[in-house]
Amino acid sequence: MDAGTEQSWSVYLRSVLVFSAVSILAIFALQRLQGVLPGNNGLPGVDPWIAMNTAISFVTNTNWQTYVPEATVGIFVQMCLLAVQNFLSAAVGIVVAVALIRGIVRTKTDLLGNFWVDVTRTAFRLLLPIAAVGAILLVMGGVVQNFWSTEVVNQATGVTQAIPGGPVASQEAIKVLGTNGGGYFNANSAHPFENPNVFTSLFQVFLILLIPSALPYTYGRMVGDRRQGYTVAGVMAALWLASTALMAWAVAAGQGTGATAAGGVGEGFEQRLGPAASSIFAASTTLTSTGAVNVAHDSLPPLAGGIGMLNMMLGEVAPGGTGSGLYGMLVLAIIAVFIAGLMVGRTPEFVGKKIGPREMKLAALYILVTPTLVLVMAGITVLLPDVMANAPATGPHQFSEVLYAFTSGANNNGSAFGGITSSGPYLSVMLGIAMLLGRFLPIALILALAGSLALQRRIPASAGTVPTHGGLFGSLLLSVTVIMTALSYFPALALGPLAEGLIK
Repeated sequence: MDAGTEQSWSVYLRSVLVFSAVSILAIFALQRLQGVLPGNNGLPGVDPWIAMNTAISFVTNTNWQTYVPEATVGIFVQMCLLAVQNFLSAAVGIVVAVALIRGIVRTKTDLLGNFWVDVTRTAFRLLLPIAAVGAILLVMGGVVQNFWSTEVVNQATGVTQAIPGGPVASQEAIKVLGTNGGGYFNANSAHPFENPNVFTSLFQVFLILLIPSALPYTYGRMVGDRRQGYTVAGVMAALWLASTALMAWAVAAGQGTGATAAGGVGEGFEQRLGPAASSIFAASTTLTSTGAVNVAHDSLPPLAGGIGMLNMMLGEVAPGGTGSGLYGMLVLAIIAVFIAGLMVGRTPEFVGKKIGPREMKLAALYILVTPTLVLVMAGITVLLPDVMANAPATGPHQFSEVLYAFTSGANNNGSAFGGITSSGPYLSVMLGIAMLLGRFLPIALILALAGSLALQRRIPASAGTVPTHGGLFGSLLLSVTVIMTALSYFPALALGPLAEGLIK
């Protein structure tokens, strides 16, 4: 591989796919061989269905966990497989976003950069230094970083318990920085070894939002107009603020029969952190494809759980995953430009590039991928009684558990309603397919769009050009984001969390 040679969009895509396929095969094989590898903590090889699902989920930046980590995988798998993929899958998302920006900026060329150079620089020059600093700060905040079990004495009963330890802080840092979400422990960021206090909880939210919130500034710098980046960042911030406020309201109100019967919100909430910190965390992770949790999402009041689903259904663009949030928002901006062009009777232009039939087809397909995966797969699953037994809840909440699972998988989030058991063959395979298609079909469409834009010449702005910055366009972009989601998902939400939350 010649580091000085750039690639066309199709070669860039093949590099992404080959890199990811090799990663999946390696992680699957080494999980199966765990019993004979060092650092296995005395654990055997991982069940093949779980190993397959885990390999796919970590490579696709989903980090869906169908297993109890401390009872299933040892230190070797945690450090050398899962933590490494936390860096690499995050880097893949970032470089795809950068390739799209290059397509917008460049003219009369089919070259978008070199995937191998991009992913190496991103992992080692961006993610690793920030994660190292983040890990040190987490250790200072009380997160565990060792290679042995810790003896914990219950002060009330005097009972001593050995809690598995490990290099938790170093994995926690990249878990949240790379919007990955897979926990070292089954309780994820509700576990005191991963998230001991309110400071570490808020610091993890800061790391989750850091890179996705900075990428719009990168976009503005690369296109030579920082106002473009500020507009995108403003829309992302408005969605985040609205979602966090609604989540806090829904948690505080505690609607639904379950919360009413229990006498209010409490079960499933980590009492060290409280509902306020849990609301901020839940909103931020479902808006950013992170999937980490410091509260059991299955225990959220129905409308709060519905807001978490809605956050993922928006395409996780507020500010979204590392890279995926930005390129998702740019596709929505292209659709907004197209709508604005229809209103004024002009050929739509986006940052000096014409948006023609090819670009609109690619953008439309991008928008349709995840709703199709979520609604079709959830619809098939609810028709199978034997599979629905894995979601033991009844009524609307049972449907919500299935809808949440496929929404999380197809949008590469990784959080779940804990009532559903997904370690069996059917759900492992279906969720694996949802994760693969939900990750790589959009990437293929984004790179094809980047290649199409890069081939064009730049068009000077004229009196008929719709400005793609400022409050007016930002309002249009915000409206398009919400309306597209509402049209796709509202009927499904009405059958699940809305029906459950409005039952008196």
